[in-house]
Amino acid sequence: MLFAAKTKGFFVEQNDHGILLARTSSARAPFVVEELAECPLGDTVAQAEAIRKLQPKRGPSGYLNAICGVHPPRRLVRRATLDLKRLKEAGYFGEVLSTQFRIEADKYTVYAINAPDGSDLDVAKAVQKEALFCGLPADDIITVQDDLLAGGIYPERVELASVAKLGAVVDYLAFKKSKTPTLVLEIGGDATHSFIVSSSGVEASRPIPQGLTSMLPVVQEELGLKDEDSAKKLFFSNAFDFTGMGPRLIKRLLKELQSSIGFYEVQTGQSVGQVLCTSIPPKLAWLDGTIAGALGISSLKLDLPGWLQSRQVTLAEGVAAAVDARWFGLFSLMTYYSNSDAAVAEKKG
Repeated sequence: MLFAAKTKGFFVEQNDHGILLARTSSARAPFVVEELAECPLGDTVAQAEAIRKLQPKRGPSGYLNAICGVHPPRRLVRRATLDLKRLKEAGYFGEVLSTQFRIEADKYTVYAINAPDGSDLDVAKAVQKEALFCGLPADDIITVQDDLLAGGIYPERVELASVAKLGAVVDYLAFKKSKTPTLVLEIGGDATHSFIVSSSGVEASRPIPQGLTSMLPVVQEELGLKDEDSAKKLFFSNAFDFTGMGPRLIKRLLKELQSSIGFYEVQTGQSVGQVLCTSIPPKLAWLDGTIAGALGISSLKLDLPGWLQSRQVTLAEGVAAAVDARWFGLFSLMTYYSNSDAAVAEKKG
């Protein structure tokens, strides 16, 4: 139907700390981001209200049909150097998963892509040995889908948000013509996923077993609180300025990051020059500057409206004033639709 009414687009990102939602003027770019909403993770009342804000009149199903990006705790997003001579061996990928990543291959659903450009890894024709393995336990796929449905969201497509985000960082650096290797951090409750990314692709990856929870004993000790529950309530509130205490809170995490960066810089001769922390709660936004200062690098200041415009995504006036780095993951789900053949050709050539 040539003159059929445009269908709105809906996008949802679910991370360790909350849920971000967006409505766009169309399901495919070019489109305008008309409305944003957010709610804490696990707050069913707030989530229902956020969905009503985006779609006051829902269809017969009662669900919000959306493109969804998720951060399952046991997700796998790891870079590896492959032995091209062994690619066609039946058990080779399983060996990589078990020996390098310490996971049981038969329990995971895993997909391999080329680390520089995110294209499919073709085992029969592969000439690029740097790969990014992306996946999660098969059981978690069902859990993720059930959780979304229980919250009133019908996932038209589910992506690992980390993968979409990394692709967006690569594209953003290329858009800005930046050659600076960038540290990208997803700081969760119990772990931090650390990546080094450049305009040439994902250069390094490492999961670190320290997240926000590991900072709570330090908060408790420094402030003389009776237990970690009290420390948690204060840490995630606006009742205390933790900026001055920041270097002590990130001490363990910092040691691991310095080790990763040092190894990368020795191996490549390149210096990591900036950091981007995604998915952290607004009340902990100071972490980005604290980590950057402790590492002696700068925070990546995103020009989200400019980058999105290059991908045929426009922010409505009220939306543009409200966005910051924590919305980057949600926007990365949208840019999938705005890669035209011309843009890809221009980027390659």
